[in-house]
Amino acid sequence: MDAMELSWGARCAGLAFFVLSVLVVALAAVLLLVRRWPWCSCHVCRTYLTGSWAKDFTNLGDWYAHLLRESPTGTVHIHVLGCTVTANPANVEYMLKTNFENFPKGKRFSALLGDLLGGGIFNVDGDAWRHQRKMASLELGSVTVHSYAYKIVAHEVETRLLPVLADAADKGKVVDLQDVFRRFAFDTICKISFGLDPGCLDLDMPMSDLANAFDTASRLSAMRGAAASPLVWKMKRMLNIGSERELKKAIKLVDDLASAMILQRRKLGFENSHDLLSRFMASDGDVQAMDDKYLRDIVVSFLLAGRDTVASALTTLFIHLSKNPEVAAAIRAEAGGDKPSTYQHLKSLQYTHAVLYENMRLFPPVQFDSKFSAAADVLPDGTYVEGDSRVMYHPYAMGRMPSIWGADHEAFRPDRWLTGPGGSFAPPSLYKYPVFQAGLRVCLGKELAVTEMKAVSVAVVRAFDVEVVGENGRSGWAPRFVAGLTASISGGLPVRIKRASTSGADFK
Repeated sequence: MDAMELSWGARCAGLAFFVLSVLVVALAAVLLLVRRWPWCSCHVCRTYLTGSWAKDFTNLGDWYAHLLRESPTGTVHIHVLGCTVTANPANVEYMLKTNFENFPKGKRFSALLGDLLGGGIFNVDGDAWRHQRKMASLELGSVTVHSYAYKIVAHEVETRLLPVLADAADKGKVVDLQDVFRRFAFDTICKISFGLDPGCLDLDMPMSDLANAFDTASRLSAMRGAAASPLVWKMKRMLNIGSERELKKAIKLVDDLASAMILQRRKLGFENSHDLLSRFMASDGDVQAMDDKYLRDIVVSFLLAGRDTVASALTTLFIHLSKNPEVAAAIRAEAGGDKPSTYQHLKSLQYTHAVLYENMRLFPPVQFDSKFSAAADVLPDGTYVEGDSRVMYHPYAMGRMPSIWGADHEAFRPDRWLTGPGGSFAPPSLYKYPVFQAGLRVCLGKELAVTEMKAVSVAVVRAFDVEVVGENGRSGWAPRFVAGLTASISGGLPVRIKRASTSGADFK
């Protein structure tokens, strides 16, 4: 009896100790939060914390653009985030080129996305970044890879994308064009990068566990960066609750499926394959290339770079084409009715190139990018930046700056990119238009991405008229973007597809 009472008492004491420990940890967390929280009662910080910006602006990016237009320097400071935000091209060049070493991704950024991106190229600095950058540059700059990638894109367009749209046109169905493009881009990047075909754009529209898990992980990882203090998401992760619990499950699924993909690639062999993963795995003299964790991070980086960005740009492109049918007609005329869309033919399409750039000026797939200053610094516009503080340049806001684009900055006008009597495309300064980043971190897959977007836009515009429907199609409507690492439209993009009167093609 005494033994039982002692056992019961020990259990009670253990429970009491556990509860007391939890209370102590919680109290310590609260005290740390109070000590470190960047309390600020200024109008900008109150607006951010309360979300009251949403009363006047469709998206957070629109509010940032408003603040930056109002600023004499094109730079503002959001105190509660400890973040300097800029749309000043001189500052962008200073961060990405002139004083590049002082503006790395930084440990805090790596912590935000580390669970998802790991040690991939988008989440590392220093030697690890240089190593991956060198390898990626060699592969993505290869003529063999460009030819291999274009053949895949052209095949996917002809055998999957166009038949899906033709089926919708013939049945009079309203389809979510954003979903269609995400499926297309996912199939394409998996073939190009891994030599594997998930078949997401087959007519029965199967679901992909990897695509869904990746979407969830991207969205929840981005939410970490929006928190007013990193202590919020770190506490949730420590306690395994809420969004952090969901993120952990999503990343576990991404890890499992990426590992299965790598294992399958090993079984199929990679020595004579042209996909990017095989080329990385076959890299001579590279010990890291055979490490599964390293390869897993490469898989995730390729998915982020090659799927979401292309799908985002294509989706917003057809918003503009639906509102501006004369632009779609001009693309159709430039492409030529019966002229085959070879790689060289697509490269020659100057007006189509301008349309793509004008679309991404207003709707960049990656709306902002952050760095962390290694040491205190002064930006070219005179803004003082503390050491180990976040500095964000904002392509979405930069596309809406009259100081960069003139009084008609809100207008969709592709001919702003053309020059000379023949209307040749005039490339912009990447520091005014950092849609593909700039400087030493400029996007290595830019040419591949633009070629893919050209191939899709020309093929679709030749064959179909696309009309945005419902509330999304009304005059003055602007897309509402959801939080994420890349821009995606809340609720998708419902459209009605009609066969173009000039198209006699049968895609069945």
